[in-house]
Amino acid sequence: MFKYVVNRLLIGCLTLFVLATITFFGVKAIPGNPFAQDNKGLSPEAYAALEKKYGLDKPVTEQYVIYLNNALHMDFGESIAKKGVEVIDIIVDRAPVTAKLGIVAFVISIVVGITLGIISALTKRRWVNNIITTFATLGVSIPGFLFAIIAMYFLGVKLKLLPVMELTSWRHYILPALALSLSPISMITRLTRSSLKDVMNKDYITLARSKGTKELKVIVKHGLKNAMLPIVTYCGPMFAGLVTGSVVIEKLFTIPGIGAEFTNSITNRDYTLVMGLTIFFGAIVIVMNLISDIVAAIIDPRIKLGK
Repeated sequence: MFKYVVNRLLIGCLTLFVLATITFFGVKAIPGNPFAQDNKGLSPEAYAALEKKYGLDKPVTEQYVIYLNNALHMDFGESIAKKGVEVIDIIVDRAPVTAKLGIVAFVISIVVGITLGIISALTKRRWVNNIITTFATLGVSIPGFLFAIIAMYFLGVKLKLLPVMELTSWRHYILPALALSLSPISMITRLTRSSLKDVMNKDYITLARSKGTKELKVIVKHGLKNAMLPIVTYCGPMFAGLVTGSVVIEKLFTIPGIGAEFTNSITNRDYTLVMGLTIFFGAIVIVMNLISDIVAAIIDPRIKLGK
C-alpha cells in the first residue's frame, strides 16, 4: 500500500503541474486588462507600474517559470483585485467557510442517502420503493441551483421559515446544504439500493439466516458492511465535488466562502487568485480520491492497491 500511495501522490503532483500549466496559459489568453475595471483613467505610466509590480511586464514564459517556482513554496502572489492581500491568505480565510458547508452537506448526503437506499432495497411495499426511486431520479435530474432558487422563494421569501443569506446560525446551513446534497443523496440512494439488493442474495446471507441470526444483525453486519464498497468509493469524489462545486450555491446565498471568491476572481480577471484557487481545488480532488481508495482497501482486503 505504501508504494501505491507514493505513486498516487507523484501522479497527483504531475496532475497539479498540468492543471497549473493549463490554467496559467488559459488565463493569459483571456482578452482584457486586469487593471482596467477599477482603474479607469490611469495614465500609461501608472499601468506600466502596475504591470511591473505584478510581473506582467515580463515575457509569458518567464512569468510561468517564476509562478511555478513561487507556487512550490506556497506563494501564489498578491491578489490583483484586492490590493495588498495575498492569495494564500484569502484561501486560509475563506476555505473553512466552504469546508463547513461541504461537511454539513456531506453528512446529510450520507445519512439520508444510505437510509433511503436501505429502505428501498429491503421494503416489500411497492409504493414506498416507487416514491424513493422517483425522488432519486428527480434528484440527479434537477440542478442544485434550480432547487436552491425554488427553496429560497417558497421557504425563505414566501413562508419565511428559513433564512436565505449568509451562514450565521445552524438554520442558515439548511437550504444551501440541501441544495448541495440533492444530487449526492440520489446517487448514494441508488448505489446503496443496488449494492444491498445484490449482497442480500448471496449465499453467506442465507447461511447467516439459517443459523438463526437476527435479521437486523444480518442486514447490518453481513449485508450493509459488504455493500458499502461502492458508496465509499463514491464518497471521496463526492466530498471534493461538494467543496469545489459550491460556487453557484455560495453566490446565490451570499456565503463568503471560497466558491464566491472564485466566481469574483474570474469576473475581475484576478489572474493570481484564479490560478491559486484552481490549484487548491485540484489538490482537494486528488487527495479525496486517494483517501477513498485507501478506505475502500481497508474495508475490503481483496482490493490490492499495490497492483
